[in-house]
Amino acid sequence: METKDLSEEAHAYGYVEGNQVWLKPFMDFPARQVGEVKEVPEESLLYFANRFENFRQKVDALLEKIETSENKGSFLMKVLHLKEQVEKYDAIGDFAKLHQRLSAAEGEITDAIAKNREKNLSTKITLIQQAEALQDSIDWPETTEKLKELRQTWIKTGPVEKNLTEELEERFKAAVEVFFTRKKDFFQDKKDMLSRTVDKYKALIATSESIKNSEEWEETSKKLKDLQNQWKEIGGTLPRKMSNDLWNSFRAANNHFFERLKKHINSQKTESKEKYLEDNLEKKRSLVAQAEELLHQPVQQAVTQAKELQAAWKKVGPVVQQESDIVWESFLVACDKIFELSSLEHFMRKRPLPEGKDTPNDQLHARLNALRDFIKYDKQELEVLETNLGRLAANPGNETFRTMLEGKIKNFNRKIKTKTELIELLKKKSGSESNSNA
Repeated sequence: METKDLSEEAHAYGYVEGNQVWLKPFMDFPARQVGEVKEVPEESLLYFANRFENFRQKVDALLEKIETSENKGSFLMKVLHLKEQVEKYDAIGDFAKLHQRLSAAEGEITDAIAKNREKNLSTKITLIQQAEALQDSIDWPETTEKLKELRQTWIKTGPVEKNLTEELEERFKAAVEVFFTRKKDFFQDKKDMLSRTVDKYKALIATSESIKNSEEWEETSKKLKDLQNQWKEIGGTLPRKMSNDLWNSFRAANNHFFERLKKHINSQKTESKEKYLEDNLEKKRSLVAQAEELLHQPVQQAVTQAKELQAAWKKVGPVVQQESDIVWESFLVACDKIFELSSLEHFMRKRPLPEGKDTPNDQLHARLNALRDFIKYDKQELEVLETNLGRLAANPGNETFRTMLEGKIKNFNRKIKTKTELIELLKKKSGSESNSNA
């Protein structure tokens, strides 16, 4: 501004009184002293008019920044600060106009802040709804990442009205914490389950270690084989290294005993190995014959004697390898028939036939139907096992599970065979009785 214009500006809004320079009243503000005359009154007026020009430029610069900025809310405090300076800044000029301009800017900023807070509120409500929709998810990895993204978006979202802030924060935090608490509990349960599985394996290892030096050869062999079956039944998924380490410890104890057993058998001097095995085979064949004869005795009596035969079987030593499975399978089937008959009678006692429909022929048909139902259920189980076996990948890590499945399949095939033979036996027995009565 030229000196002439600046002088006119100074006289328009200020004056000198005595030795003091004054700013004329404006708006609701009274006149106030802004300085003193140093030497020449006119020069003092120009000095304070020039100070106003500097202040005005500062206001212009701020308002220009606000105009071009997307985040207008960040300038609110600066505008308010300059408005306060209007009331007390030592200068001479049109402070009323500056005050109006700053007030207008304040209003615009306040409106922008209100709109932003409405937008932020909408955004945060959406984030809360998304978090609440995910809180019951069981897709742990994906949902974890989604919630982390929602949390980052929440942090980047600006403020809302103060009276809503705490409520919204608590609601969002609660939805996120529900998921992460469930996730933590899930993996803790998984860890506990893993620990229980490991404890079961370790218990079998400890038992096998405690008997690996036993000289009760037959009894210990049975115990170790039973432990092996129990090992297969535990199941559970363990890390590969942990599973291998546990299995190697268990196998080492078993191998230790069976190596000793092998040396013991080879050291027998009283009779040749062949005769020893042949005698055992004869004893086991005799037990098979006795078990098969039990079918002609009352069921409960037959069950008791079958258990006695099983105990006697355990005391008989090994037989030649090519006969072992055959004679053992025969003995198992004979005993299984007794136990299946016992189970059948127990089943029939729980489901008596209606009065008038309990003739011997009715009783026979009921038993045959029950056995057929049992066979149907066994075949369903067998189909599931065979399907699982067929899907099992051919790698060393699956061999233990494969052996377990093959063992179960073998057991179910034997059960089906046993029940099928019982059906034929009952039909034959019923036919014989009918002919006898005739």
